[in-house]
Amino acid sequence: MRKIIMLFVSIICLSTQCKAQEKIVVNIEKSTIKWIGEYTFYFGGHDGFISFKEGYFLKTNDMITGGEFIIDMNSITNTDVEDTKANKGLVDHLKASDFFDVERYPTAKLKITFIEYFENNHVKINADLTIKGITKPIHFNAEFNYKERKMFARFKIDRRDWNVSYKSKLKNNAISDAIGFEVTIKL
Repeated sequence: MRKIIMLFVSIICLSTQCKAQEKIVVNIEKSTIKWIGEYTFYFGGHDGFISFKEGYFLKTNDMITGGEFIIDMNSITNTDVEDTKANKGLVDHLKASDFFDVERYPTAKLKITFIEYFENNHVKINADLTIKGITKPIHFNAEFNYKERKMFARFKIDRRDWNVSYKSKLKNNAISDAIGFEVTIKL
């Protein structure tokens, strides 16, 4: 009986070590989220940045297997409008209820649910994205640069899926339903 108990304890210890997860906190000061909004009927649009509030990757057996990132929606900026008053007006509009409703939803969240490695440093990421209290699955490719300890990803979402519902009254100023993101995460 004693040998069976020792065997059982050994198996539990080995399986725990094999599945041990390490939480790797990201450097939010060096990580960036660039957003890109384009017009529907002609070239152009707006872009800017949003900051991470906090975030981490989960590492299992020397591979990134998950993670969670909180985005500070109050940090949204615009980088293409030079006039100070117009820039502030655009940022205030992005924070309004017909866009991101930042007063009611000050944060957004991305939670990685699955990572599939298809090359040494290229992955397909499945994640749940929460904006304005609405959670939807998204999928995108990313690239890890292990030497520089960073990850880069580009993807687009359909803003209507998260009730980001602004509609321009003028056809010529209509904005695309797609919002693009370029994300660089550094450790």
